[in-house]
Amino acid sequence: MIAVKRVYDPPAASDGTRVLIMRLWPRGIRKSRVDIWLKELGPVLPLLRAFRAGEIGWAEYRRRYRRGLARPEAQAHVAAVRAYAKAGRVTLLCGCPDEARCHRSLLRAYLLD
Repeated sequence: MIAVKRVYDPPAASDGTRVLIMRLWPRGIRKSRVDIWLKELGPVLPLLRAFRAGEIGWAEYRRRYRRGLARPEAQAHVAAVRAYAKAGRVTLLCGCPDEARCHRSLLRAYLLD
C-alpha cells in the first residue's frame, strides 16, 4: 500500500516506510522523521519554481513532472519505492500544504498504475 502525507504532520506507526520525495530538505524536520530521502522523485527546481510563480498551470506541471519520472535516475527510485510497497506500507512525504495539487499525489498515482 502507498499512502501520502505532509512531512510536517506527526509520524504514526501506521506510516510504514516514510519516504521523503523533495529536492531540498524541509526546514525544521529532523532526519529521524524520515526513513529514506529520494530527492530524484521530487520535481526539478525550475519546474517547481515555475509552478509556484504561476508561470505554468497545474495541467502543465503534471505533464512535466510525469515526464521527469521517465529519467533513468528517477526510474531506479521508482523501482525501489515499488519494492518497499510490496514489503509493507509506504508513505510518500512532501511539504506541500495541498495534497490535491502536490507531486506526492501524482507520484502515488504513477506508482499505482
